[in-house]
Amino acid sequence: MFGNRKKVFKILVTGSFGSGKTTLVRNLSEIDPVTTEKKISQKEEIKGDKDTTTVAMDMGKFRIGDDIEIHLFATPGQERFDFMVDILKRGIIGAVILVDATDPQSVKDAEKLIKKISSSYEIPIIVGITKTDMLNAKSIEEIRALLGDFEDVLVEPVDPRDKNSGKELLIKLLSQL
Repeated sequence: MFGNRKKVFKILVTGSFGSGKTTLVRNLSEIDPVTTEKKISQKEEIKGDKDTTTVAMDMGKFRIGDDIEIHLFATPGQERFDFMVDILKRGIIGAVILVDATDPQSVKDAEKLIKKISSSYEIPIIVGITKTDMLNAKSIEEIRALLGDFEDVLVEPVDPRDKNSGKELLIKLLSQL
């Protein structure tokens, strides 16, 4: 009567402002993603050439085979929107935390996010390091050392602009389930 039922899973994508969350969701989504990007209203918050910010969430989805659908929910990165992590983390099976390799604050933000998510759920978490191609980027090893005592958290490079790189990161996350 019900035949092959589609299984839907939710993954949280979070991290600091400008770490690549929206870009990752846009490039992985098989649908036009839902985004809530708005122009940054305060000049001091503009980072490089980034003059927009997510104010609620980004949502995209893609399929694995015929019966598995992954929904990606990305949080805003600015501190004033931290409450969205609490809202969007409900029901997740895994989390991707993006870290900007050029921004020391991004590593500190990742530590807080790992603690926040792992205090609520026993789920796999993967830290994706972005902007590793930039001149002032810290190495993966340096970032792993800065993250501290999270041995069970994978730390991997990812280029959110590259669909295959994003897929590889998600496959590594899903393989931990």
